[in-house]
Amino acid sequence: MQTPAPVDYAKATSIADALAKLQAHGEEARVVAGGHSLLPMMKLRLARPDALIDINDIPELVGIKVVGSEIVVGAMTRHREILSSDILSEHYPIFREAERVIADPIVRNRGTIGGSMCQADPAADMSAVGSALRGNAVVVGPSGTRTVPLREFHQGPYETVVQYGEILTELRYPIRPGAGSAYEKVERRAGDWGVATAGVFVVVSGGVVTDCGIGLAAVGADHYCSPQGEASLMGKEPTEDNLRAAAAATAASCSPNADQRGPVDYKVHLAEELTLRALRRAVRSSQGA
Repeated sequence: MQTPAPVDYAKATSIADALAKLQAHGEEARVVAGGHSLLPMMKLRLARPDALIDINDIPELVGIKVVGSEIVVGAMTRHREILSSDILSEHYPIFREAERVIADPIVRNRGTIGGSMCQADPAADMSAVGSALRGNAVVVGPSGTRTVPLREFHQGPYETVVQYGEILTELRYPIRPGAGSAYEKVERRAGDWGVATAGVFVVVSGGVVTDCGIGLAAVGADHYCSPQGEASLMGKEPTEDNLRAAAAATAASCSPNADQRGPVDYKVHLAEELTLRALRRAVRSSQGA
């Protein structure tokens, strides 16, 4: 059995305390939340931090609430809490649909949305949802607090804008009255990483699309989104032909890699088909159907 390398451990009681402990332990310190991403990497010796700062007991990092015109989700909020949230389901059913197909109950009971976002796995469902909704990440560090658009948060596979000594504290999603949303995923087996996923929101007003967002995972979409697909649909009637054109533009913007989950052409096909399905459902929801 593989075991992690020796590591120091400290439990933080507040955001300020966590930041102080990160500073004290240096650049090789890492925060641990649910641990479902970091700990397996430590067992394989792919990650070898000198110290772990446990942030599980920081109350400021937990919860889902409406603040002004935004939904604020604490970075330590568990997947199961997102799945059961009435606030998120009321405004964006995409959250519940995505959470239902994330891993299994064991992972959803311990894994956190902040941990998922910071892991930056190319197939991460919550990253696709966040980019589709054009949310924002709030990052706190020694120099203060900064807000980063989620479409700029991920810098590449397993890389984010969060620097050493900083902590992601919350995610903010703008509320859009009249928005419909949907999430589609193809996986090899239940709970697996997606072969391809697509999540969208659409606002239809006056018979045309006035706002939309398209998020993708596992298909090589830059920053988990497709501005090309969105631009193809904006200002147009949500007809079947226009939805198909937007889905095709979305697929054309993807650059997936061939792997054990499938070849490139299959993944591109899925990106188009799943986007089309999600757009159809989101449009119907926005129109009150």
